[in-house]
Amino acid sequence: MEQKKYKKVIEALLICGGKPLKLKEISKICDDLPLELVRKIIEELKEEYKDRGVQLVEVAGGFRMESNPEVASYLKRLFKPKGFKWTKPLLETLAIIAYFQPITRAEISAKRGGVDVSGSIKVLLEKGFIEVAGRKEVPGRPILYRTSKFFLEYFGLKSVSDLPPLEELKKLVRQD
Repeated sequence: MEQKKYKKVIEALLICGGKPLKLKEISKICDDLPLELVRKIIEELKEEYKDRGVQLVEVAGGFRMESNPEVASYLKRLFKPKGFKWTKPLLETLAIIAYFQPITRAEISAKRGGVDVSGSIKVLLEKGFIEVAGRKEVPGRPILYRTSKFFLEYFGLKSVSDLPPLEELKKLVRQD
């Protein structure tokens, strides 16, 4: 009976949490429930939700409920997203940061063919896709940038190692 109660609690936490929740975090909230039991309950919930409009996924080192990609077009009609638009310079800058992090503005600019990337970096920082990772130990000590936890959440990645290999992306670009 106890497990049934915690399954309801964990389900509610994942639906209402608003962010990916780590196993340890869920365990603490659930009266220090053993991690093995938390993982077992999460696996059960994953199975129950796999063919529904929402699904349980692992992203950014935690778990969250999110809409099934199959229903995205219907949700867009409801929410009518406005404002932020991905431009080619933003995507290129973000991809460079994701694959070569930590990286300086000058290094990003060089990889983009000498193009000024200050505007793109500013937007990506404001939107939370990237963050300052420190300063490079060279004269002038330029700022280093890296992707943020929000980047992982937004793109549904567990970690940056889940990005497709860079060679695979190069092949896709050549085909276009």
